[in-house]
Amino acid sequence: MTSPPGPPAAPPAAPVPPVPGEGEPAPAARKFAFPSALTILALVTVAVWLLAFLVPAGEYDRDADGAPVAGTYHRVPGSRSFTERLNDLFLAPVNGLYGIRDPATQEVGPTFTGALYGSAGVFLFVLAIGAFITVVFATGALDRGIALLAHRLRDRGALLIAAVMLVFSVLGTVEGFAEETLGFYGLLVPMMLALGYDRLVAAGTAILGAGIGVLCSTVNPFATGVASSAAGISLGDGIALRAAMWVVLTPVTILYVTRYARRVEKDPAKSLCGFLPGDREQKATGADVVEPELTRLHKTVLVVLVLVFGFMIFSVVPWAGALTGRADAAAYSWELDWSFPELSALFMCASVLVGLVARMGEAKLSSTIIQGAADFISPALVIMLARGVTVIMNNSKITDTILHSIEGVVEGTSSGVFAVMVFLVNLPLAFLIPSTSGHATLAMPILAPLADFAGVSRALVVTAWQAASGWMNLWVPTTAVTIGGVALAKVGYDKYLRFVWPLLAILAVLICGFLVVGATVSP
Repeated sequence: MTSPPGPPAAPPAAPVPPVPGEGEPAPAARKFAFPSALTILALVTVAVWLLAFLVPAGEYDRDADGAPVAGTYHRVPGSRSFTERLNDLFLAPVNGLYGIRDPATQEVGPTFTGALYGSAGVFLFVLAIGAFITVVFATGALDRGIALLAHRLRDRGALLIAAVMLVFSVLGTVEGFAEETLGFYGLLVPMMLALGYDRLVAAGTAILGAGIGVLCSTVNPFATGVASSAAGISLGDGIALRAAMWVVLTPVTILYVTRYARRVEKDPAKSLCGFLPGDREQKATGADVVEPELTRLHKTVLVVLVLVFGFMIFSVVPWAGALTGRADAAAYSWELDWSFPELSALFMCASVLVGLVARMGEAKLSSTIIQGAADFISPALVIMLARGVTVIMNNSKITDTILHSIEGVVEGTSSGVFAVMVFLVNLPLAFLIPSTSGHATLAMPILAPLADFAGVSRALVVTAWQAASGWMNLWVPTTAVTIGGVALAKVGYDKYLRFVWPLLAILAVLICGFLVVGATVSP
């Protein structure tokens, strides 16, 4: 309740200015905060625009598919005036969304007639799948399903860890499930403590479970989808190698976490993070947790979720090439060969379907879809800004010049060495550009043509890139999944690094091995 107004206060006394150097509080030290992906890409846009004044313009001859022909690079006169360059900078975000490439001049602008160069298709796809995921979470089905799984396996610790990590990994590889794990620490931490484990086991289960799925993304729209679009290939290209990586790397990661958990259970003194007051006492009370109920509605929504993602995988896989092993095999009559326009429509329709199944009502369903699209506007804007950078490079004709400078490094190297080089080069880029989507959109226009020079498929470059991005996101402090996860689990970041670094080394070796094999058998 608001208090009644009192008598008017006396006017404050005039402040006495402090004597310089006396009585002045020391300025508080500002803690450094890593810039957001949007800020980084805005700075990159300006930096690339300035760089375009110094890098000479040049072009490759192109084949029938538009790919650059190795050895045909030649300088061309730079025809952009300062006013035109300034206009490129001003319109970079607009061109990044719906810029059109003129077939005669190859320049990109919003008023040209020709093929779409901007990221409008991917932009809408991100918003559509964001709406779908948000509607699914609004029903409580996914949360309740994972909680029920954890409860029923609470007396079988290793199996519980494996089951939860497997579910997180599946969700990670098909839809980029990562930040969503932050909502499960309230369940996982007491569950792991009740089983006699420490808080690092809970953090490892969430961060590494989802992270290894994202690292081995098969059709993850935010990693594989964006990168494939920027590389000019289908979302399903290279899915066999990525699936093989997922089949191997997921069990390796699960075994690593369960092995540590067993060691802590047998000897709590071997815990790398120790125990907080009251942690050890939770072991006796963990069995008293009430079992979550999975209603018919929850079961139906989970079935719809599985069917939608299953159909998405079916619709994008080039089945003729996958089953025959020939990249040029004629497509089967039942292949859909869907891309981002069809997938955007699929997830928008699926959002409505889940809302109808859950009987949300028109008002709630509409607001949930809008909220879901709003929650995913950040990665969509990142994709748009990153694409705008490539427009500046394209209009200034420096893309081929940069590509030519790297061509000499690729020449003479084996395809396996090239694939490993792509993985290594992307490690620092993944740290500097924490957004997976922005990193993909920015790097692929340069990296994908290098595959043509090295004689490997562009899909291998996408796989190497996403493996580097996924590997870095397992530990770098610039990702909310890692730094937020260790904070929620209440373990020190230094303790987490000590826990995870042997696994990182194992995964790096396995990834390089897969890339070498993939390059060897690449058509």
